[in-house]
This record gives sequence, structure tokens and C-alpha cells, in this order.
Amino acid sequence: MKIIVLNGSPKGELSVTMQYVAYLAKIYPQHEFSIVNVAQKIKRLENDRAAFDEIIAQVRAAAAVLWGFPLYILLVHAHYKRFIELISERGVQDAFAGKYAAALSTSIHFFDHTAHNYIHAICDDLGMRFLGSFSPDMTDLLKEEGRRQLVQFGQQFLDGVEKQVLTQRRYLPLVYRDFAYQPGPTTRPVPTAEKKVVILHDTNDPSSNLAGMVQRCRATFSGEVTMVNIRELQIKGSCLGCLQCGGNYHCAYEGKDEYIEFYKNTVMTADVLVYAGSMVDRYLSARWKMFFDRIFFNTHTPVLQGKQVALLVSGPFSQVPNLMEIMEGFFQFQGATLVGVVSDENGESADIDRLIDQLAARLLENARIGCTRPQTFLGVGGMKIFRDDVYSRLRFVFPADHRAYQRLGFYQTFPQRDLQSALLNTFVAPIINLPPIRRKFNTMIKPQMVRPLQMVVEKV
Repeated sequence: MKIIVLNGSPKGELSVTMQYVAYLAKIYPQHEFSIVNVAQKIKRLENDRAAFDEIIAQVRAAAAVLWGFPLYILLVHAHYKRFIELISERGVQDAFAGKYAAALSTSIHFFDHTAHNYIHAICDDLGMRFLGSFSPDMTDLLKEEGRRQLVQFGQQFLDGVEKQVLTQRRYLPLVYRDFAYQPGPTTRPVPTAEKKVVILHDTNDPSSNLAGMVQRCRATFSGEVTMVNIRELQIKGSCLGCLQCGGNYHCAYEGKDEYIEFYKNTVMTADVLVYAGSMVDRYLSARWKMFFDRIFFNTHTPVLQGKQVALLVSGPFSQVPNLMEIMEGFFQFQGATLVGVVSDENGESADIDRLIDQLAARLLENARIGCTRPQTFLGVGGMKIFRDDVYSRLRFVFPADHRAYQRLGFYQTFPQRDLQSALLNTFVAPIINLPPIRRKFNTMIKPQMVRPLQMVVEKV
């Protein structure tokens, strides 16, 4: 049985993920695992239709498709995203329809679930029969348990294809609204005062709803606003995955395009950031994904602390909660406040005008008072993953992150550094957990939990 493996790594055969595929090929020699490096060859596939069609022919001839990819900024790599876009742009969805599929990624488990949700949804949109996901840590292949789990995944995947098992769709088709947004005149523009406002968009059609939303947003601000179309920004390519930046934030693209200087001087110095984009499949455009991928020249160091962020989205945003989770997770990890989202999926033009006006006012008010919000699990959990790995196994690769985490005090959140809790757990807990004392403690615990908070309230 032939399995075509669509490799989503820009590093091609040097991909960590592809070593997991190679292991499966050794374990199951009766099956052919044919690897195609679509992300590494994306420029050729864009410019050479024959090369693209050759890959589609291989998909048609295969019994199943294995989507193999590393994680890049909470999703797949920009080049992989672009390949998925080409499938629809060139009308070859039928090559995938009815094919069995599975997904295999490698990462350190930072938002691997959102990447797998995305691929699963793409498979559903293509009419594929999705058999499951496998998301190991990048080093699990070195462990016996990791290899055992990989073999189990491979067996279940291959058995499902051979037995032609029935699968169930998880993600419903997206429904796009037939609506032309017409922005109205702005009556009360909000003064930007001394705050730096930057609007980033990828509009390529001046008559589109997105262009109108960007126009309205700009008009809502009274004062200087930096407007940048990221399609016009010189970006030579997406992240190469070379890790050259790990030592001192020096990217392989440094001096070769405009991105790094632009990001440092425009994005990182802003007070208010508005990101505007049209939905393309289950995300924004591949151009936007390239923009986000290239932020990795800062590696895992948050660089947007204190910034107020908003999203303008053209498309069925509410139908893809995975996209909102990606954006919330990204900006929480970066230390920014995601103030709100406005889409064109419901309401009339006047309603969208008002929503944009309100959002602009909140952005500037938040910037004025230095508004911050507590992080949810998305930010807290994500930061702890990087804190622990940068402190330990990734420190030799990312010493720049390690120095930044020391400076930012991230290591002070290690629980073993909480002396008060350590003393409490060592000396007080054993006494409290003696049965007679525990019974009395159980009657006191609820009022004692709230008493310190009540004391704060009483002081107001």
C-alpha cells in the first residue's frame, strides 16, 4: 500500500518529523511511504504548474495521505499553508476527496493541538477520511515508550486504510456571507495623542470588505497612524528553521530583506497594533502566516509586552474558534492584551462601523491607562512550557532566551523557589493531616480561604 507523506518542514529531509516517518517505514516495510517535500519546494510549486501537478498525481495514486509537519508559531509552516491554499486555488480538491488521512507532527507541545485542529479541518473540507493525529515531543523517538506509541499509531492508521473504516466529520463546512461592506463617514474620530498606532493588513483588492474595514479603522483614529500592507513589505521568505537566531537573535535573513528592521522599529515600538486580514481556509492568508513565522528571530522571548492589540477579520471568523484560540494564545504569550475582534460576518455596514469605532476607542483608552489582563491557561501554560524547556534541555540551543528569561524573572515562578510554600508543606502540612486535626481543619478551610481576600475588600 502506498502512503504519500506531505512534508511540511522547510528543512526537507533534515526534518525531525520525517525521522518519525522513516521509523514507521522501517517497521512496516510492506508499505511504501513516499515523502514529498512540499514546504521546502513551495516556490517551485507556485511557479511550476507541472511540478505541482506531479505531486497531485502522486496523491491520486496513493491509498492514503500522511500530513507530516513541525510546529511553527501555533500552526503549520507558512509554506505548508501556501501549499494547502494552492490545492483550492488550482481546483484539485477532488484528488484528496475520499482519501484516508492522518496527521503527524513534532514539537515541544506548545499549541500542537491548534495545528492538528487546523489540519483535521482542512481534511474535512477536502472530503478526506481522517483517521487521527499523532503529536509526540520532538525527542520521543529516543524513548522506548515514544517508539511504542508511534508504532501503535502507525498500525491503527494502516489498519484503518486497509479495512476501509468509516470516519465521521468533525468540522462543518464554512459558510461565507454574501455581503458588501460600505463604510460610512466618521463623525467622532478618536485622538491618538502621543500613542503610536500601527495598522497591519494584507489587502490586495481595494473594493473588498477588508479594505473597507481597514479604511474605516484608519478614519476612526484622529492623528498619526502607520499603515502597512504586509504584501508590499519585502519579505524574502518564511522562517528556515535553522535556529541561527538562538544564540543572539541574529536571523539568517538579517540584512537581506525589510522584515527584521520593520518589526523592531515599527511593531515592537507601537502602543496599539491592529492586525487586519481575510480568512483563507481555516486561518488567515499564507502571507500573514509568513509574517508571524518570521517573528521567530526573537525566538521564544516575548517582545509585545503591554501592547494593545485588535483584529479585523473578513470572513466566517466565529465558525473557526481554533483561529481565535491561536490568536489569544499568541498574544498572551507575547505579553500583549487582545482587546477585541471585529468581523464582517454579521450586522449591517452601520453596525460594523460602530463596532470598529468602539474598538478603536477601547484600544486608545487601554493604551492611555496601561491596561493589562490576567493570562488564561493559554498564556500561563504556554509560558511554563518554554520556561521549563529553556531552563533545561533547550538552553544550549537558545541561550538568548535563557538570558531574557533571567532578566524578566520567569525562573522566579518555579514552585521550588517559593520558600513560604516549602516551609508550609514541610512542617505544617504533616501536622494538619493528622486525622483529628484534619477533621477540624475541614470545618475551617472554606472561611479561611476567603478571609485574606475579605480583609483586602474591607480596606477599600
